[in-house]
Amino acid sequence: MARILGISGSLRGGSFNTALLRTAQTLVDGGVQLEVVTLAGIPLYDGDLEQREGIPTAVSELKDRVVASDGLLLATPEYNNGIPGVFKNAIDWLSRPASDIPRVFGDRPVAVIGASPGGFGTILSQNAWLPVLRTLGARQWFGGRLMVSRAGKVFDADGNLQDEEIRKRLADFLQGFAGFVAETPRRSR
Repeated sequence: MARILGISGSLRGGSFNTALLRTAQTLVDGGVQLEVVTLAGIPLYDGDLEQREGIPTAVSELKDRVVASDGLLLATPEYNNGIPGVFKNAIDWLSRPASDIPRVFGDRPVAVIGASPGGFGTILSQNAWLPVLRTLGARQWFGGRLMVSRAGKVFDADGNLQDEEIRKRLADFLQGFAGFVAETPRRSR
């Protein structure tokens, strides 16, 4: 069974990106397990804190989940045409100490999706992730794109996806990414 870890890049309780990942959990087939996590509890990166106290517990727990996964599905919001600071902060923490980068990210299959209330979805945020993931040595899947625009109109007040076309696109995206994860040799993860 392929284990995919979905990380929502938003702290907001009513996050469209968390809702997108929760919908994804209902759409994966029986050969895929999709766990959804948020960034709750991860402090701002501070090198002095790292030196004094080591890696915070919330970061260690997230790192353990990443390492245990076969692939990562990043659900990114887009703030001011870029990656949200809290999401980049979490990835920066996961790359500490630098000697852990190959274990955490090296050759790990990664895909990026996103939902935004704006009209362009999360195209600029998704593009901004490319150099970050390349630097970390992740194996990015380029077999599809999923950007949900005008998210306030496709999710109801409880975070349920109401748009059947987007649901179909999400299911197709997940199937393609799960195939990519399955094709990636375990020894390189």
